[in-house]
Amino acid sequence: MSITDNITNLKTELDRVNVTLVAVSKTKPITDLQEAYDAGQRIFGENQVQEMVEKYEQLPKDIEWHLIGHLQTNKVKYIAPFVSMIQSVDSMKLLLEINKQAAKNHRVIDCLLQVYIADEDTKYGLGFDEVIELLRSEEFAQLHNVRIRGLMGIATNTDNEKQIKEEFYELDTFFDGITQSFFRKDDNFDTLSMGMSSDYKIAIEQGSTMVRMGSTIFGGRVYPVPSGVKLQGPGKTDMPDIQDI
Repeated sequence: MSITDNITNLKTELDRVNVTLVAVSKTKPITDLQEAYDAGQRIFGENQVQEMVEKYEQLPKDIEWHLIGHLQTNKVKYIAPFVSMIQSVDSMKLLLEINKQAAKNHRVIDCLLQVYIADEDTKYGLGFDEVIELLRSEEFAQLHNVRIRGLMGIATNTDNEKQIKEEFYELDTFFDGITQSFFRKDDNFDTLSMGMSSDYKIAIEQGSTMVRMGSTIFGGRVYPVPSGVKLQGPGKTDMPDIQDI
């Protein structure tokens, strides 16, 4: 099916359960994003700052750009003027820099705290205790140019649906607890971003309000083989599997 058909079908499915769709457009050409835009999609997620900036400059300005990949503090300044949400806040240091750059641009930037829920060393995120410590800190209380909208998590890249379900369940339970403890009177704390193309149905069953989907919309991605990586046969390398968002 076409990108247009994929967007239309997904929106119909997700609107029924009041779940927001983020179209993950990393590595995809402008023409693909424009087709998704023309089909009604307005929220796009990018992993790399430079790629997001380049696409922002070429596409309609009513697009909401979400940074969903690991973000280095020295790159916040490049997206602070326009980014709609940073989903991957994984340290107080990063949050302080976002606040600083948002203030320079006279903005309040929406953020999600990324929580580490996967059984994988390659994932980023705060531990449950670190989230609580951050929200209780005096430093956090002084931040006026960031707004915490919720939590984000990435499940383990596995075929074990029971494990994925348990990881999403734990994050949803934690989200409810954080809401009651820190944001009971804040209606803006309303986003639980979990679920990608491979596991979004499980995520929605476990309480997700936002899903990040790329291959289901745009098709698979072809990643270049880094120098020094040996091919082990047609289409195979000695690299670990890369989970496609």
